[in-house]
Amino acid sequence: MMTSSRRLALLLASSALLASCGAPDQDADQPTTDPPVAEETTVDPTTSPSGTPAPRDVVRAVDDLAASLGVDADEVEVVSVEEVTWRDGSRGCAQPGMAYTQALIDGSRITLQAGGRTYEYHSGGSQPPARCDKPTQ
Repeated sequence: MMTSSRRLALLLASSALLASCGAPDQDADQPTTDPPVAEETTVDPTTSPSGTPAPRDVVRAVDDLAASLGVDADEVEVVSVEEVTWRDGSRGCAQPGMAYTQALIDGSRITLQAGGRTYEYHSGGSQPPARCDKPTQ
């Protein structure tokens, strides 16, 4: 059983830890003269900007598109990766006559480009990413 003084000490320690997690204050007296400059970057589908391996679903989508088009994976550009919550098990790519789980599914919308065309892959739940030629969501 925890005593009230131990609870208080634990509460104070937790509060101090949470307070130290905030972003550092910038010097309010220093005016900023130049806006930050954006740099153009190229996305490598096998690594993230930090150099760590890219999410598995992005790599799978790139590999699948490259294989289906008969091109090398480095010819496939990752345009965007968005985290989405799909309305149902169709993951935003419902097919006529199919029944889908009626539950929210957390996943990703992966937009790729190759040969001047744009392709969309949807992932979520326990399913690997699948190309979606006619997105419904």
